[in-house]
Formats: sequence, C-alpha cells, structure tokens
Amino acid sequence: MTSIFDRYAELLAAEEPVALATVIDGTSVGAKLLVTSDGAAPLGSLGHPELDRVVARDAVAELEAARSGVRSYGPEGQTTPEDLVDQPTIRVFVESHAPPPQMWIFGAVDFTAALARVAKVLGYRVTVCDAREVFATKRRFPMADAVRVTWPGPMFDELGAGLTQRDAVCILTHDPKFDVPAVQGALATRVGYIGVMGSRTTHARRMERLAEVGVSAAEQLDRLQSPIGLDIGARTPEETAVSICAEIIARRTGKQVPSLKDSSGPIHA
Repeated sequence: MTSIFDRYAELLAAEEPVALATVIDGTSVGAKLLVTSDGAAPLGSLGHPELDRVVARDAVAELEAARSGVRSYGPEGQTTPEDLVDQPTIRVFVESHAPPPQMWIFGAVDFTAALARVAKVLGYRVTVCDAREVFATKRRFPMADAVRVTWPGPMFDELGAGLTQRDAVCILTHDPKFDVPAVQGALATRVGYIGVMGSRTTHARRMERLAEVGVSAAEQLDRLQSPIGLDIGARTPEETAVSICAEIIARRTGKQVPSLKDSSGPIHA
C-alpha cells in the first residue's frame, strides 16, 4: 500500500492526471486502485480482477472529464448491482486529479452555442474565439468558460503549448482570413482533435489555401477532420454538435466510426 501512496504523491507533484479508487462500502472496504490515463497498469486491487478492470476503465473516463464521484458495482465488477440477488453492492469512490479537457471553438457562429453546450455536458472547459467584437460576447455564449476577441495566431502563441491529446480545436468559420491561421495554429500543437466545418467543396478550397501558406505535408493534413463530425445525418446545430462530440470521443477511444471525412457525396441528404 505504501507504494500506491508514494506513486500517488509523485503523480500529484508532477501534475499528471491520476485517479484513486477506494472501496467505501461492501467487501474490502479501504481497498485502493491507482489509475492513470497513459495506459499503464493500475496499482493495487479492490479485491477481484474483474472489478479492478471495470473500475479502472471507469476511472479513466472520470479522468477524461476531470470528475470525481461514487460508483456502484457487483463484487465481480457488475455494473448493474441492483440486479444481483444475495450479493453485496460494492461502492467505490473515484477521486480524479486532472484539469478538465479544453475545447477551443473558433468562430462565433450559430453552431458555436450548441457545440459549447454539449461540450460542457461532457466536462470540457470551453473557449470561444472570434476576431469580431460584436459577435464574440459572453452574452451570446454564456455557457462558455471564456470568450476571446482575437485572431487565432495570438491565441495559439499565448496558450497553444498547453493543449494536449485530451483537448480539441473546432474551427467553425468559413472565412479564409480566420480559418487558415486557425488550422495552422492547431497543427503546430499537440492537440488530439482538429475539426474544421465546411462542405467537401469548401474543404478542397481550404486545402489549396493551406498549400499556398506551406501546409501540405500528408501527416499534417491527416490530422484534420473535415467535413467535421460523424456521418449521422445531422442537420440542426444541436445535432451537428452531437456528431462533432461523438467523433471526438471515438477518436480519443480509438473506435472505428463513420466520419464524414471518410464518406463521399453531399453532407446533407
């Protein structure tokens, strides 16, 4: 147990994402499992290998959203313990230590408010950025954690180094003066998701403009998700926001899903 707390202290001191799961009710009260988001094997045990596996999985999800809370399981990791007969319910407190993932949304457009709302439900810290002061206001986007009136370049110069694989950049404008530098800035970071709104024709023209400014390497352009979102037939801003966030989740978890980027034909049937 000492090694768990030593490692826990090291990760906290290094400000690395870490979750400590502790049994607070049921068998093995006090048992602990230390979980990180880098794929390393958990330390400790909650009393059963399958319980450890399920709790570790859920703890990573809590870390992604920077949330802490109590979850209930069966003694072998069953996620619906209320269905079990004559078996104890194991209650586990998952304490997460991680900054919330960030979503930067470029463009104060109609889709921005819907995307910001869905992202907040998923635990993101949302920043809206637009150079037009009349549109980029807290009144229009009260759900955003920050609204910045600036061009993409200065924002990436100031804060881009802090973006990680857990974060997302969504570029919703159709103005080449704004979306091209936003794409350039995002590609210069380690951000895990870069989505760019627009039709296939719009994206083809954007690719030409990116080539003109020296962005043409396949490994760079492959990072762009455009058209943005999953191919679920989304039409409204709210449906489009769901498709974007679902694509972000799928990219993060490695699931193969039907992205608009990988399909053909018109975006809207």
